[in-house]
Amino acid sequence: MLAIVEGATEFLPVSSTGHLILVEQLVQLSGDASFNKTFMVVIQLPAILSVLVYFRKDIWPRNQSPTKQRAIMLLWAKTGVAVLPALVMGAAFGSVMEKHLFAPVPVAIALLIGGIVLIVVERRNHENTALDVADITFRVALFIGMFQCLALFPGTSRSAATIIGALLLGVSRPAAAEFSFFLAVPTMIAATAYELMRNGLHFSGEQWAVVGVGSVISFLTAYAAVAAFMSYVRRHDFTAFGVYRIVLALVVFAAVGMGWMD
Repeated sequence: MLAIVEGATEFLPVSSTGHLILVEQLVQLSGDASFNKTFMVVIQLPAILSVLVYFRKDIWPRNQSPTKQRAIMLLWAKTGVAVLPALVMGAAFGSVMEKHLFAPVPVAIALLIGGIVLIVVERRNHENTALDVADITFRVALFIGMFQCLALFPGTSRSAATIIGALLLGVSRPAAAEFSFFLAVPTMIAATAYELMRNGLHFSGEQWAVVGVGSVISFLTAYAAVAAFMSYVRRHDFTAFGVYRIVLALVVFAAVGMGWMD
């Protein structure tokens, strides 16, 4: 269940972290708390791998023409610039956010606000100056990276923050979604490496089996989600995701009010 939730929501503007926090509340995980936490982190890696596989022709420079190789290297350079703000802010405030805000109410607040902002941004008339990821400049990439820092607040969604930022900066919807996926690769690798260094990988044989099953499910679910999402944004806007966030936030508020969640 957790792997499906992770894979399905990691790259959508609905917050995978927020969904995992809510699912944890509902299923009340037992057993080794350290393993549970590490499992949540490890299953992000196959989700990231799904992006690399899906966009392999666009992000792998081997066997490409010199022009294409240069474009790919530039894309990764822009991604490297964009990830810097999140690395700095994550190192400074990540632990504090995790300690005090990883709970249903903060998640619901972030879902609600993010949903409203997503709908409002989609109601604006956009003048697209970057129709393709290749049109995104280093300056725009850096500003998108600054928007990504908002995702430190659980429930905000890294994908939503970067997509909203990109749209406001004149990037087309498909290019915004695509760059958000590319930016996820170094961001999530860094976040995962940090969590693994903190929690380690000291698992039993049974726990490794659980990680293996979760990783396969996460990869397959994430790949399907990325393919479906890219097809969707070429024909539709992000309003539906904003509505979903608002509805989910109201459901969480109701669940907390009735004592079903802490």
